[in-house]
Amino acid sequence: MTVFESLNKATDRATDTAEKYVKTSKEYFKLKVFQQLTLTLSLVTKFAVIGGLIAFSLIFMAVAGAIAIGEYLGNMSLGYLIMGVLFLLFSFIVYLIRSHINSKIISSMADEFFDK
Repeated sequence: MTVFESLNKATDRATDTAEKYVKTSKEYFKLKVFQQLTLTLSLVTKFAVIGGLIAFSLIFMAVAGAIAIGEYLGNMSLGYLIMGVLFLLFSFIVYLIRSHINSKIISSMADEFFDK
């Protein structure tokens, strides 16, 4: 066997190994993208369904609370006004702690999306 034949065989083996690596890497990335897409779609779907149900519950509870407060005070408008102020107060509190909420969401999503 000559040096050129030996060099040719080594080059062929290196090429085959590189092709296998590229093909395997491509398949891995396809699976990883599929995993991330399905996980994202699952999270968005769960958020929409659960968030919608919670929103409807809060609306009905707010109306019922406003009616109850209005009947207690003898003025329905005042009941709705108090309930509106409570929601504004709650919104202001959430606004103040938004950075803490963001960091919690980011850390929980990082655990889901990145393998440890």
